Amino acid sequence: MKISAIKYEARQSLIGEWGKVVGLTFLYFILSTILSLSIEVYASGGIMNWFNQDSTPPLASALSTIISVILIPLSVSIGWFYLEIVRKKSPEVPQIFSIYKDTKLALKVIGTTIMVGIFTFLWSLLLLIPGIIKGLAYSQTFMILKDHPEYSVFEAITESRKRMKGYKWKFFLLNLSFIGWGILCLLSLGIGFLWLTPYIYTSNATFYQKLIAEKETL
Repeated sequence: MKISAIKYEARQSLIGEWGKVVGLTFLYFILSTILSLSIEVYASGGIMNWFNQDSTPPLASALSTIISVILIPLSVSIGWFYLEIVRKKSPEVPQIFSIYKDTKLALKVIGTTIMVGIFTFLWSLLLLIPGIIKGLAYSQTFMILKDHPEYSVFEAITESRKRMKGYKWKFFLLNLSFIGWGILCLLSLGIGFLWLTPYIYTSNATFYQKLIAEKETL
């Protein structure tokens, strides 16, 4: 399947969903921004101290790290939301928070994120290129966990690596193809990312659905 066809399918999936996905992108931006700023203000001892400080207090850095970890399941759930759109299941925005109801799955997602990060980092110690290649190999891990929540962390990572054989370059070029749009979004003071982000998410979900989902190897 050509990259142009994947992007076309993504655009087709987004017909009638643009208001919902733009709202979701804005909601996540506001949520993450407010949480980050609130923590820094609190750790700085108040808004005036925060405004006048020269560096971020260690407590703020520690709390920001904790919040980032807590938000991992939400960011993964957003990716799953777009897969539901591709599968024509008309998801609603509030369901992205439902992942927190399944504590075991939420913790597995956090653990998987940490392990993928560690593996990619270790490969990057050899050279940048091996790190990028392995990052591409592990890129479908969370989509696979969506379809197979019974998989362990290492099973999901291994399954992604196996299924991505022959597809890493295509996935790289797919995401690279959005660079031009990204530059235009920067020129729009970032407002364009409200539309570009859903387009990228949906294209990646389409890639998984059309090329990876049916490649059972375990």
